[in-house]
Amino acid sequence: MAERKLSIAVAGAGLMGRLLAWRLSKVGHQITLFDSGSLEKPAGACQTAAGMISPLSELFHCPLPIYQLGMQSLQHWPHWVRQLEELSGESVDYRQKGSILIAHPQDRSELLQFQQELNAKLGPDNRDQLQWLDNSSLHNLEPELDRFDQGLFLASEADIDNRKLLSALHKALSQSNVQLRENTPVDCGPERIKTDSGDESFDLVIDTRGLGARDQIKGLRGVRGEVVVVETPEVKLNRPVRLLHPRYQLYAVPRANNQTVIGATEIESEDMSPISLRSTMELSSALYSIHPAFAEARVIETRVNCRPATMDNLPVLESEPGLIRINGLFRHGYLLAPALVLRAETEISRLTQATEQVT
Repeated sequence: MAERKLSIAVAGAGLMGRLLAWRLSKVGHQITLFDSGSLEKPAGACQTAAGMISPLSELFHCPLPIYQLGMQSLQHWPHWVRQLEELSGESVDYRQKGSILIAHPQDRSELLQFQQELNAKLGPDNRDQLQWLDNSSLHNLEPELDRFDQGLFLASEADIDNRKLLSALHKALSQSNVQLRENTPVDCGPERIKTDSGDESFDLVIDTRGLGARDQIKGLRGVRGEVVVVETPEVKLNRPVRLLHPRYQLYAVPRANNQTVIGATEIESEDMSPISLRSTMELSSALYSIHPAFAEARVIETRVNCRPATMDNLPVLESEPGLIRINGLFRHGYLLAPALVLRAETEISRLTQATEQVT
């Protein structure tokens, strides 16, 4: 029996909302996508992120479920990206060339601790995902890292230009039969969306509003993150690089046009004011310590946003008849989104089948 096609409202057009609207429209559901702001120029955490898809790097700080969901996402990102690029005609600069972790000689214990911690969590069957780099192999992968003599290579990791991806998703949705309702704040309930104009009914509502849903998800909080974008033609990295340090950890993600995205701070605050002097100095000095030529890089953008997080920093997928809530992706949006989209699709199928059995 063919699955019944539903009228579905998706509230929140961040990464999760856009991916869901696109995927569900592909199988014939009637989708209406709501967002409180502009769809062309999103302002949420999805726009601020560096777009790293790094399950191994995150496993050091996070519980195993984050890693498992991330590895599942890695299986789907390449195929989904190809489909989106064909549909939108835009490149999203997906790159799966791994990532490299380095530390200064005085901080080498940080690198060893990272390796030991991951090996313990991965177990003997998965330890080949980490490759220790000596001086020669490190420089073969990243010639610019000539100030470092050791490193770790995480070959399976990937990254994506988040802004190009969001643009491609917007274009793909605009070309489909998805109804786009921007600048429309909503409240969500089972089978209904409430706007300033009144209530609208749907077979299913999916709430992906991030911090906009704080009243519906217990303990949801915002965690401030700050990112700096610099530009220089003098340093050319081939993949994301993470610098391990006792006080802070820096990532540097190379982008097109000689740009590098650097971050990230993680501050228990919902303050949305501009980046602080301390954060700017710490990020900049850490970047300069990777390569001295970064000293002449031009700061072309700073980004600040608050990422929605639960009390245990794990994502939430809750469902009841007529309503699904997905939230709490924290700093792992691009890492977790495909896996959670697939879980939502499975839940929609289950809810649909349960409804058909009742009727």
